[in-house]
Formats: sequence, C-alpha cells, structure tokens
Amino acid sequence: MNYANHYGYSDVHPYEIIRRVSGKTIEIREMDATRIDSSDLGFAPGGFVGHCSRQDEQRYAYTANAAAPIIRMRLRKGSQWHSIYGRHIISDAPHKFHDFNF
Repeated sequence: MNYANHYGYSDVHPYEIIRRVSGKTIEIREMDATRIDSSDLGFAPGGFVGHCSRQDEQRYAYTANAAAPIIRMRLRKGSQWHSIYGRHIISDAPHKFHDFNF
C-alpha cells in the first residue's frame, strides 16, 4: 500500500506515502493528477450551474510532485488515518475524483 487518498466530502485527492515514521505516523505528499479522458461527461442544464450525468467516467494520469510539501498523517482511534487536511484511506493505487454536481 503506497498511497493515501484524501477524501474531502465528495472529492478525492491522491497522496503518495513517502515514509513510515512509526506504526501510527506516516509522511505523505500530494500527487499531480491530470485528466486524460476526452469524452463528454454529460453536462446538461440543471442544479446550480449544470448537471454532470457521467462523472464516474473521469480518468486521470498521476505523477509524483517533488515540490509539494511533505505532511504527516496519524492513525486515530477507530483505525482512521488523518492529516491536517482530513481523512485519508490507504490504497494500492492513487485515486482522483472531482464531483461536478456539488
């Protein structure tokens, strides 16, 4: 497990694990995510500005960002990892998702 994806409400941002400090502390760094799908995600009038009916079809390319700051996240009671930005989920792959309907 090399990634710690940050879940902020409905959006998800990829972070890579840089170093395991201890069993309860890990250092992470945000990754760059570039959208690579060229398909129309089905925007239509409605909601605040519009409605995206196929937002689950988003695809991204991920690259490490050595210029991003390294932050620490810690394991809390209840087995959840948290950084200063909120909750992270440890994963085998990076994941990015933008909720166009929020």
